[in-house]
Amino acid sequence: MKHYLAITARGLEHLLAQELEQLGASSLKQVHAGVKFKADDSTLYQCCLWSRVASRFVLVLGEFAVRDDMDLYLGATAINWPDHFHSSQRIAVDFNGTNQEIRNSQYGALKVKDAIVDKFEKANLPRPSIDREQPDLRIHMRLSKDKGVLGIDMVGSGLHQRGYRTQAGAAPLRETHAAALVLRSGWQSGQPMMDIMCGSGTLLIEGAMIAANVAPGLKRKRWGFESLLGFDDEAFKTIKAEASVKAKRGVSQCQTRFYGIDNDARMIETARANARRAGVAELIEFNVADATEVVPPEDFTGGHIISNPPYGERLGTTPGLIALYTQLGDHLKHAFAGNTVSLYSGSDELLSCLRMRADDKFALRNGALDCVMKTYAITARGVKEAGDAAPTVDVAPDFANRLRKNMTKLDKWAKKEAIECYRLYDADLPDYKAAIDRYRDFLVIQEYAAPKTIAPEKARRRLLDMVRAAIAVTGVDANKVVLKTREKQKGNNQYQKLSGAAHTMTVQEYGVTLEVNLYDYLDTGLFLDHRYTRRLIGEKAAGKDVLNLFAYTGSASVHAAVGGARSTTTVDMSKTYLAWAERNMKLNGMVGRQHQFEQADCLQWIEQSDQQFDLIFVDPPTFSNSKRMQTTFDVQRDHIDLLLALKARLRQGGEIIFSNNKRHFKMDLARLADAGLNAENMSKRSIPEDFARNPHIHNCWIIQHQDVVA
Repeated sequence: MKHYLAITARGLEHLLAQELEQLGASSLKQVHAGVKFKADDSTLYQCCLWSRVASRFVLVLGEFAVRDDMDLYLGATAINWPDHFHSSQRIAVDFNGTNQEIRNSQYGALKVKDAIVDKFEKANLPRPSIDREQPDLRIHMRLSKDKGVLGIDMVGSGLHQRGYRTQAGAAPLRETHAAALVLRSGWQSGQPMMDIMCGSGTLLIEGAMIAANVAPGLKRKRWGFESLLGFDDEAFKTIKAEASVKAKRGVSQCQTRFYGIDNDARMIETARANARRAGVAELIEFNVADATEVVPPEDFTGGHIISNPPYGERLGTTPGLIALYTQLGDHLKHAFAGNTVSLYSGSDELLSCLRMRADDKFALRNGALDCVMKTYAITARGVKEAGDAAPTVDVAPDFANRLRKNMTKLDKWAKKEAIECYRLYDADLPDYKAAIDRYRDFLVIQEYAAPKTIAPEKARRRLLDMVRAAIAVTGVDANKVVLKTREKQKGNNQYQKLSGAAHTMTVQEYGVTLEVNLYDYLDTGLFLDHRYTRRLIGEKAAGKDVLNLFAYTGSASVHAAVGGARSTTTVDMSKTYLAWAERNMKLNGMVGRQHQFEQADCLQWIEQSDQQFDLIFVDPPTFSNSKRMQTTFDVQRDHIDLLLALKARLRQGGEIIFSNNKRHFKMDLARLADAGLNAENMSKRSIPEDFARNPHIHNCWIIQHQDVVA
């Protein structure tokens, strides 16, 4: 009897131990991500051929302490490698793990390789050659802290490579992973099985192979143990022949039916091809359909749905997924009463959108992602609702009612104002901290960072409830809902880019056309709270030379140009936003040399310019320490210096419109008066109706020469 280590995904150790015991292994001991056991050669061949959840089997040749590289080398040389394989065999060393002394797996693999070839040379035998791409044997070393396990991989490439899947979807499950989910779901051979989002069909194919008693390793072309000295070829041929007979008989006699559904016709064709290669095509019926509309076949009574719906990794995909899971839950409860559903997802919060109470829960990582499979029994009288026995449950009703009330008021107001983008909700209720803006037929939901006293799971659940309720109340297509997380930003961090794509659209504001980007940046290119200020600039601009500093995407410049400005000068430090500003101008037919765009540090530009202007709009950041600025800028500390510099650029009779979003900002009126300037606080008049709840969102001042006011 030899010692072996069967390796599997973390969380599957118990399932693997049960499987190995049924295959005849003895002295089983579960370890981290694996099971140790004893077996003779024939039993090992059976385990390799029939295991559905193991990823590989290792013949353990040595276990030893590894405190440094010398311990590693000595432990490897203590094994008499020529007893196990011939020097003509090509080998590769796989090294997994590190510790305080061996911090690089490639270095660890090199030390093991040196020990092996030195062992052959000391026995006056040729050195085995190293071949990382197509070795005959793979040497396996596992290092955990100061303990090492060294042996020979009995399989070669991973056991998840069954040989039937040549193509897969965007995020395929490994075959071993899929088999584990099927085995753990509670599905029993004989029950009809359906996957309503089957992709390349892996879950169904693994289920069909289980039902038909098809050995998962039957299609494999070669095994690592075939290159070992002492390999029993006759025994393995007999075991493989028996498995082949069982597979043919099992498929022909299998009465269990399998159904695969996907809305992508190309994936359905891929799944059919995979099922043919696996030898179970006649057991699985594939069809193109939407998961939220599929109806059960006539013979699906008492069936089991097992599926791996998408769960997304980018926050921006969440609204569509929330809608998908919500619709899916409603459909399953109404169309599949009397059946069982097992769904595997990387988001427990999305599973909560099903509004179903799970009967079983199984956590299993998918690569680096923490995932969970939940199993639900849909009773013939309906379904067990999560947290309520009623068939329907209102989501975030207080929030939904407030949003509905706001819409009734603001939608009419926005139509009268001739604007297409406005705020519908701004953290009106303390438990639902977010801002919701409408951009034509889109919604942008900006989540405010939750207080540290709120558990992240609870905050996430509330956010998903908000999104679900917002979709339901507004009727906006879920695919047109954009979700962002907003935290307190400094300087130009508010303009940070979120993706490399370009998702733009145009909106109307008081007869001006402006480009916005709802997806790719934290902000959209249009500060909605400055809407009245932009309109005011347009009203004042006729026949004037207008300067727009810290201009962002130049929307104020466009209002000035459309309002009849003689010239506009738009200054910003960002090349990206200046290009955006130029596009905004062109959208409104405003082109020509009278409209200038300057990429510069605004503070330096003011000092270096000798131009004069009739109207200046300046909306500086609260604080900036950009590397492209010579000094830091603090609007409270530096606003007088900024305004004094602008005074030199302001023509007699001209006006400065000065705005910022610093809460509790205090204008230094005394210093301003000493400099010959007068300031009128127009903050209240500059806050539009949709921001009335937040009077401190910005402050705004009109500044003129004192003699003009007098």
